[in-house]
Amino acid sequence: MTAVSQTAPTRDPLAEELPTGAAKTQMVRSMFDTIAPRYDLVNRLMTFGLDRWWRRRTVAALRLARSSVVIDVACGTGDLLGVLGRQEYRPIGLDLSAGMLAANRSGCPLVQADALALPLATGSADGAVCGFALRNFSDLEGTLCELGRVVRPGGRISLLEVATPTNPLFRLGHRLWFQRAVPLLGGLLSDRNAYRYLPKSTAYLPSPDALRQLLVRAGFSTVGQRPLSGGVSQLITATRTGLPVVATRTVAPSGRGKER
Repeated sequence: MTAVSQTAPTRDPLAEELPTGAAKTQMVRSMFDTIAPRYDLVNRLMTFGLDRWWRRRTVAALRLARSSVVIDVACGTGDLLGVLGRQEYRPIGLDLSAGMLAANRSGCPLVQADALALPLATGSADGAVCGFALRNFSDLEGTLCELGRVVRPGGRISLLEVATPTNPLFRLGHRLWFQRAVPLLGGLLSDRNAYRYLPKSTAYLPSPDALRQLLVRAGFSTVGQRPLSGGVSQLITATRTGLPVVATRTVAPSGRGKER
């Protein structure tokens, strides 16, 4: 009988414990570099096009004057930047992923930068947005403190993120789609491991109360949180106060955001 050679299965890091620190940064940056070419297509399909409406709501919630300087942290391929430009803001996009910036067609100024060390002067921005990226930062508290540094007192932030519906029936359908269908869709059109990470990455998100406390410590007030589309997404808003930002600790470089 001829022996059958068996190859050891390839280790899948996304099937194991979610990474943290520098390991998370490296994984997230590499992952978004990989999925950048088809990121927008998969987003449209997996959200049934609702992500466009969510982004419009995100920008509308800023309520800033025209020509205000608004930064998009983890700007990705530039969907939020486009909405900002159409609303006559002056947008600047920042992202850790070179692949995402290469796929960005917004026409706005773009900078490759770490969210923990934004290359902007203190108080130089009137506002900030971030789309589906909070769970991808290696140090969320440090990132929010950096937003508190660069956004001027009285400025506004508007953060779009995934969420879980509270209605039991809706939550069941969302779980089946998000945890089963989305990884299959992402695997067919882009990278299977990246879209397996997406539903798992919600574990990084703090509770609403914990996130509110992080924002307050970072120098923000009037923190609001509203569900979108039955709770499959959420919009977090806050106003920069005149209080000093708490000192950030020394940390490893952050991950990019997006994910969208």
